[in-house]
Amino acid sequence: MSAAQPTFDDVWRMFQETDRRFQETERLLKEKSLETDRKFQETERLLKEKFQETDRLFKDQAEETKRVEELFKSQWGRLMESLVEGDLVNILKRRGIAVLDTSTRLKGRASAGGNYEFDIIAYNGEEVVVTEVKTTLKPKDVKHFVGKLDHFKAWLPRYTHHRIYGAIAYLTADAGAESMAENRGLFVIRATGDSASIINAEDFRPRGW
Repeated sequence: MSAAQPTFDDVWRMFQETDRRFQETERLLKEKSLETDRKFQETERLLKEKFQETDRLFKDQAEETKRVEELFKSQWGRLMESLVEGDLVNILKRRGIAVLDTSTRLKGRASAGGNYEFDIIAYNGEEVVVTEVKTTLKPKDVKHFVGKLDHFKAWLPRYTHHRIYGAIAYLTADAGAESMAENRGLFVIRATGDSASIINAEDFRPRGW
């Protein structure tokens, strides 16, 4: 006996069932895709927040490190200035400049705009020795200091009739910086241990401004 042939209704029901399953599968895939996309977005958000938090922590740490470094440099600079100032009158006297007194951190505002600052001023009635103090002396420091000396009398008219000399003191120096300072007519002062000394040759003659 041969099997009964499917009727049109049978074929139509099979088609409808297959179509339903396709739609169901498509719906499930779509939901799965949406869920996967949501998880990706959530992961991306969490990673972005974590990155921002890490970046903030790095910036905070960098700012704190910079603050500590600046504080250290400031305190170390003051210690250097104190050391040099303590010996400055005596070592200048041995070079024939009889200064009587010193002052530190002379600050002001130039008439043409901008601020100026000089680390140590040693003076008497006729002469002034302006001293710049550097932990590490670099050639650019020498150039900058000479530029400041060129404006010294304009910035501080009360010293117009004084003879101005320049001195640059340091703890360590880049190669050639000391020679450059001496060639520009500056006293070169080396701070060592608990004292300071002028290292220019005995026959050195400072430039006057």
